[in-house]
Amino acid sequence: MGLLDERDRWAGRVFTGEWTRTAATTASTEPATGDELGQVGTATADDLARSAAAAAEHGRAWAHADYRERAAVLRRAAALFEEHRGEIAGWLTREAGKTATAVELELNLTLDELHEAASLASAPWGTLLPTTQEGRTSIARRVPFGVVAVIAPWNFPLILAMRSVAPALATGNAVVLKPASDTAICCGVVIARLFEEAGLPAGVLHMLPGKGSELGNAVAEDPHIDMISFTGSTPVGRELAKAAAGSFKKFVSELGGNNAFVVLDDADVSAAAAAGAFGSFVHQGQVCMAVGRHLVAEKIADAYVEELTRIADGLRVGDPRDDVDLGPVINSGQADHIESVVARSVDAGAKVTAGGRHDGLFFRPTVLAGVAPDMPAFTEEIFGPVAVVTTFSDDNESVRLANATPYGLVAGVHSGSAARARAVGDRLHAGMVHVNDQTVNDETIAPFGGIGESGGSSRFGSFVNLDEFTRWQWVTLRDEQSRPQL
Repeated sequence: MGLLDERDRWAGRVFTGEWTRTAATTASTEPATGDELGQVGTATADDLARSAAAAAEHGRAWAHADYRERAAVLRRAAALFEEHRGEIAGWLTREAGKTATAVELELNLTLDELHEAASLASAPWGTLLPTTQEGRTSIARRVPFGVVAVIAPWNFPLILAMRSVAPALATGNAVVLKPASDTAICCGVVIARLFEEAGLPAGVLHMLPGKGSELGNAVAEDPHIDMISFTGSTPVGRELAKAAAGSFKKFVSELGGNNAFVVLDDADVSAAAAAGAFGSFVHQGQVCMAVGRHLVAEKIADAYVEELTRIADGLRVGDPRDDVDLGPVINSGQADHIESVVARSVDAGAKVTAGGRHDGLFFRPTVLAGVAPDMPAFTEEIFGPVAVVTTFSDDNESVRLANATPYGLVAGVHSGSAARARAVGDRLHAGMVHVNDQTVNDETIAPFGGIGESGGSSRFGSFVNLDEFTRWQWVTLRDEQSRPQL
């Protein structure tokens, strides 16, 4: 039997350690067809408050559980994920509008997160410190935060939730997960069912779809929630961070991006254009790491635009269940935003050399040439299949243009000389830099995150997860009671 086959078990419900009916439900809709895929329960702020209190209560035993128990739950969740991989892929394809390439990327990363988290449970969690006090043992150790709220987006819903849910559970935290409404099944219901079947103790994980405006504020204000992990837009992240700061909650985030892809004048044009096209068009450009701006040396710009246009014109757009390269964008609001940025940039003087049109949610891969730094396509995060080309005269100007953004998530540099590309890359303000590669890169063990309005100093990845999902505690121990004197 499939993981989600028993619809009566989860349809119209939230997960609180058991599947619980709520006062309201919402439909999950397939963007490619408009068909309803199922109903999910929607939570209110009161529902979240009850779940946060329950998570705090049940989380205490989980925090003190044998590390082997926590690791075993994560390993069983990974095994279940592999067993039901095809079924989960189907939900990602239909609910998130993903083509096969994007689905495989997400499935592989999610499985890696579960495996890495299982090993995190047994990682060394502290160190013995020197001390000036005779007869005293001094220890610095990592301890769980308590309850971690995970707010996940719709674009890569499963991996961008699991990269917080799995390490949070592995390190002894309880979790309250709020999936995006557009992908509540392939994110929230799938994760809840995985851990339910894996034997996670009831009450340690809660899954609550609902309005972000209502539940986000509730998460920030709830006294039982100790940490927030948020992935989403910069404006929403900024407001949530302000609210969380009022109660001194830890806040980690991955926010927006307007990522630069620098192509120097000695680059192989066909290789650079292939990498740039992948970075702009994979999953319809709905990727935080997508190439937002192609910065190309004037000497090779015409050839680059010609090759990028050729690639874009050859891509197939349609229902992702068919043999296509691009599926639909997630909803009409996103399609309207993409169309608006393109139209305003064309009005300002940019030239469409490919695409520039859409049929409902199916947006043709678009190339905009002649984009100046003051145009909307250069300054705004598009989050759609649009390749924006701006030229530069020398390496110094390429750096200035690349850094002309408040964002700082990821950057790429292409050159026939790796040393030259590295020299340019070393000057870019980004949390991640890829030399002679494209920008849509993710590996589970690597520290993932940006600077500036892309999320500040927050990082995800097994290399840093112990630091992010636990906090330091200083412990001293004497064999005999001390008798200090005033």
